[in-house]
Amino acid sequence: MLFNLNFNNFFSSLMDIFFPPLCHRCKEPITTVTDTKLCTKCLSDVFPIRFPICKSCGRPFLTENGEDHLCSDCVLKPQPYEAARAALIFKGSIKDIIYKFKYQYKVHLRRSITAISAEYLDKFVADFAPDILIPVPLHKKRLRKRGFNQAILIGEIFAKRWDIKMSRNNLKRIRWTEPQVNLPASQREKNVLGAFALKTPALIADKRVLLFDDVYTTGSTVKECSKVLVKSGAASVAVVTIARTEL
Repeated sequence: MLFNLNFNNFFSSLMDIFFPPLCHRCKEPITTVTDTKLCTKCLSDVFPIRFPICKSCGRPFLTENGEDHLCSDCVLKPQPYEAARAALIFKGSIKDIIYKFKYQYKVHLRRSITAISAEYLDKFVADFAPDILIPVPLHKKRLRKRGFNQAILIGEIFAKRWDIKMSRNNLKRIRWTEPQVNLPASQREKNVLGAFALKTPALIADKRVLLFDDVYTTGSTVKECSKVLVKSGAASVAVVTIARTEL
């Protein structure tokens, strides 16, 4: 048995020498292989969210020092969720990889996406101590067209990592909406108004819900989902995303 294990390791190392793995972003050979499956150059093009940030929506401030505090938007209009956090700024390597994952059907990239972002979300999730993870749903029309819900595929890996039960189908998108990316910020909140509902509200009653999506832009979608969850009896809602756009 030990001989087999040693031989397998030797064979794997030999294959890496003659057929080195390629970076999932730039397709250049990787000399040091990690779970991210990115080369050193592409890893340097990943931009974690830096503190200080808004204590509510997680928006990073431009100042390099200082304490976390509420941004002006959250002071003027409190959020329906307890807090939102993203791991990375939506640019560079993570933007390219998420695009390939969602629109070029490279579903294997979900493991790279989680490997790149997980360490920046672990503490927040542990502190929130959720009872259940709920991915933001797609409308059935878009789901048929794309073939998968990116929030579910990535959420499955996070649910296992954080040892949380994931509810795939309770939160529903009950009406078709124009893709948010096609709309200006001023129209996004109205676009998703009344677009979500719970199939079985009792399943989230008095539970701490971790709402998950891939990218936080204006936050209109996760805000509307959070309102539905809280109104349906959730004890609290927190939002986590892989990335958020620069403001």
